[in-house]
Amino acid sequence: MISELIINAFLVTVMLAIAIALLKTRTVIFTVILTSAYSLVAALMFITLDAVDVAFTEASVGAGISTVLFLAAMAYLPKKEEETIDNQFIPALSCIILGAILIWCSYDLPQIGLVSSPIHQHVAPDYILGSRNDIGIPNIVTSVLASYRGYDTFGETIVVFTAGIAVLVLLQNNKKFSKDTKSKIKKKVGRNA
Repeated sequence: MISELIINAFLVTVMLAIAIALLKTRTVIFTVILTSAYSLVAALMFITLDAVDVAFTEASVGAGISTVLFLAAMAYLPKKEEETIDNQFIPALSCIILGAILIWCSYDLPQIGLVSSPIHQHVAPDYILGSRNDIGIPNIVTSVLASYRGYDTFGETIVVFTAGIAVLVLLQNNKKFSKDTKSKIKKKVGRNA
């Protein structure tokens, strides 16, 4: 129990350090790298909470696909970044207030792993007992995601797929727009010469 507490405290400290570094960074590439690192640490946090399926999703979507899409989108940004200095007091204050509210609300949650908590009294016994008998899948997580929550999982897959296609379409349209713009500029320069 003490070792889990130490690991969780370390992961929360790393997440807090990454969040502070995100507030301080001024370049887009470091923002992308830090958000990817934050997603990986969040995935580790989910593993310590015994939510391996959520950790896998966070690592693959949050750190994997999102990072690749952000890096692909960066290819269309100007090479020179504008130096803007904005007051970040209000966003930092709102994050601190939101974090304090979330921590305050977490005191109402049942203890992790407590057998008498409400989540273990409602449908979990039916899922555990019915997984092998009703569906024939020995792995409970697979049976819940593939059968009991099949529509939800399918919906999540469609959302991620649609987002990926939308980003690819936007990047492709941006590429066509830049080619058209370059050809128009060349024609105007040719006429003026």
